Amino acid sequence: MRRASLVLTLWLAAGAASANPPTERDLSAGWRFRLAQGTQAGAHADLKDWLPAHVPGAVQTDLLALKRIEDPFWRDNEASLQWIGLSDWDYRLDFDVDAATLARGHVDLVFEGLDTFAEVSLNGKKLLSADNMFRRWRLPVKDTLHKGSNTLQVHLQSPIGKLLPWLMKQPYSLPGEFDSAFGDEPKGKQTSNYVRKANYQYGWDWGPRYVTLGIWQPVRLESWDTMRLADFHVAQKHVDADTAQLEGQFDLRADKGGPVTLTVDWTAPDGTHGHEERSVALAKGENHLALPVTIAHPQRWWPLGYGEPNLYTFHAEVSADGQAVAGVDRHTGLRSVELRREKDQWGRSFAFVINGVPVFAKGADLIPYDSFPSRVTPERQEALLRSAHDANMNMLRMWGGGTYLEDAFYDAADRLGIMIWQDFMYGGAITPYDEAFRQSARIEAEEQVTRLRNHPSIVIWAGNNEVQTGWDDWPDRQDFRKFVNADEVKRIDDGMRELFGKTLRKVVSDLSPSTPYWASSPSTDFDGPANVETDGDYHYWKVWSGSEPISHYLDMTPRFQSEYGLQSFPVMATIKAFAKPEDMQPESKVMRAHQKFANGDGNQRLLLYIRQEYGEPKDFPSFVYLSQVMQAEGIELAAEHLRSKRPQNMGTLYWQLNDVWPGASWASVDYFNRWKALQYHAKRFYAPVDVVPQRRDGKTTVFAVSDRTTDFDATLRLRVYDMAGKMLRESSQPVRAAALASTGVLTLDDAALLKGADPKRTVVSFDLIEQGTTVAHHLLYFGAARDLALPKPELTWNVSDGGHGLVVTVSAKRLARAVWVDTQDLDVRLSDNAFDLLPGESRQLDVQGTTDLETLRRTVSAMSLVDALKEGKQ
Repeated sequence: MRRASLVLTLWLAAGAASANPPTERDLSAGWRFRLAQGTQAGAHADLKDWLPAHVPGAVQTDLLALKRIEDPFWRDNEASLQWIGLSDWDYRLDFDVDAATLARGHVDLVFEGLDTFAEVSLNGKKLLSADNMFRRWRLPVKDTLHKGSNTLQVHLQSPIGKLLPWLMKQPYSLPGEFDSAFGDEPKGKQTSNYVRKANYQYGWDWGPRYVTLGIWQPVRLESWDTMRLADFHVAQKHVDADTAQLEGQFDLRADKGGPVTLTVDWTAPDGTHGHEERSVALAKGENHLALPVTIAHPQRWWPLGYGEPNLYTFHAEVSADGQAVAGVDRHTGLRSVELRREKDQWGRSFAFVINGVPVFAKGADLIPYDSFPSRVTPERQEALLRSAHDANMNMLRMWGGGTYLEDAFYDAADRLGIMIWQDFMYGGAITPYDEAFRQSARIEAEEQVTRLRNHPSIVIWAGNNEVQTGWDDWPDRQDFRKFVNADEVKRIDDGMRELFGKTLRKVVSDLSPSTPYWASSPSTDFDGPANVETDGDYHYWKVWSGSEPISHYLDMTPRFQSEYGLQSFPVMATIKAFAKPEDMQPESKVMRAHQKFANGDGNQRLLLYIRQEYGEPKDFPSFVYLSQVMQAEGIELAAEHLRSKRPQNMGTLYWQLNDVWPGASWASVDYFNRWKALQYHAKRFYAPVDVVPQRRDGKTTVFAVSDRTTDFDATLRLRVYDMAGKMLRESSQPVRAAALASTGVLTLDDAALLKGADPKRTVVSFDLIEQGTTVAHHLLYFGAARDLALPKPELTWNVSDGGHGLVVTVSAKRLARAVWVDTQDLDVRLSDNAFDLLPGESRQLDVQGTTDLETLRRTVSAMSLVDALKEGKQ
């Protein structure tokens, strides 16, 4: 994993002022690759010659760059490219080494990441058999290098080809996640359980199966003499408003002992400075040294909506005989984190408390950015985080079936004030219990926690995603328990409890004790059953996976809902990036190939929910649009219900924020970072202040929900409209909105709201107004959209230059439900979209991105719900 946040300068003295500084040489350029000798791939014999490669990268991306394969995401190309992950591959680098490098005390070859089963040799000498995608490999090579040309080779074995013959001889196969759709592994024989490699690359219900191989992280040669600063960590012993009690922790490797001086200089966000130093005795070998640092009245790091995400800069140095021999810069935020679990009238709480303030978590679950991780740039990572920030999200859960992201991602989260729930990379499959697997997992965890622990955005480490709840409750696991003898079942269970309950917990406790650890998501941290409503975090999938009505979201109020979701398709511009016009049908071969839920049958599930709520789509673009409307309004119902139940519930993270490729999924932002309707809705339902009318059984209760840290006074305005344009009545009442709370304002039955009006033709508008400004707005309907007499709104729109950019103005003569303003494939985003307009209402939308007035005028269009439904079918 790239250490983008580590700026390291190191001077090594060994008692002499003229000692050479360390050097770091990037070995990422000049690689070649080929299909390994002996690999049976008859149709690809031309790939057995050496070809140029890109490092970091993967075989698939190298072949694509050379145009030896077609776009893996285009149409149904996935099936024809599976041979790549089933083959073995060789990578080779020839590089020169000079005498000065060989004269150094130490020369280390460092692989930041190998994917995954890799045999590494240098000048014909085998150095390493790697078996963990998530580990860093440091190899001393001074005695293996020679002056002049050297040859570094990496032989990569197909993880399926390596493990499947072994697995087929075993008495049983551990339950995994998704069987291969391409026949390369027999049903129920999943090799992914047995290797530390990103689970999602074996295929998931939102992404393709591309089993990658490659040198997926940078490679370098490090040369140094007598000392190496391996790590510097700013440990936060205690942080409150008055004092930050810190400890600068130095991890040094030394060839000999002697006195050294440790210094730490810090700079606060406002520019103030501080300095601490102490003398210590350095021992030969590994040294773990500490320097206390105290900062009065710290400018603390706060999540979005609660204060500024303040960051400090720390400069640490090690000096000997008055000369600096090692130095490093770190950026971090000072904050306290508590996972509060207290018994109360609803069971046991689950709440994140930052700097003593209970924070209601608002956000989504994050999956990998791409099937091929090396394609993900820091800019792309930050763009998605800004999409989350702009939608008022203060937390993202890093799902456990992908990869640990590079420092640039966490740096951006630090700056934006987005809390990260960080899973260890276990995506639901049952893990082996052997000691070798557990020790590899331990080392992986130590390296990753050490790398990431200075990021204030990481507020929890969780052992895995759905391993415990799957083991306890899923039908295939229950069948497995019946098949395997009881003693072996106990060994498997004990092994998981050892790994997730003890091994990983100890790593976090030892290396980042100020960060909470949680054994599994969902769970009660092995303190009882997983996925219960009254304790711990909860994943709710009866809606969608269980086909229950969307209204059932209102039946559940867990303590923290860390997964739930509804699918949709991306916008048509994204669909056109992977499909031809003849593919534009829900059940076409290509659409089914890009719909991974239920092996392509997910489009029928989409139609089920669309028909339940809205009616029959009139064509394919309408189906796409209605899928987004259904997803957005359904998740809004759930999220606002959860917010209205604060403090019984203290978090809503819907599944999922992003996409790994273009296709149908639960994402609210698609593969190209285009916002779906749900992301626009999230910007409103995750706003710091929300007004939430909830209607059940003919009765509506209105809540004023506030994440502000102080109470405020407002007015609740209620207006009842005929959908054709007539306002039937209006009333107002004062509201005292409590800080960090959901305040019940009023409860009315349908009769009191309608006063004889036709419920099919009536809408109620609720506005929360503070000092003349509307701070929250919500409309209420009396039934599912398909049962309403929605009028044709006669939408109009125009584009103008607002002086500070282009503006699209949309107006409706009559009620317009689910207005969508489409800009086709222009690379622009609107400040708002996917909204309802009251009769006679207009809305101005700022255009973000690069285009010109005339192009936008030719491109832009708008539609509403009635435009997408077959006549007489709504």
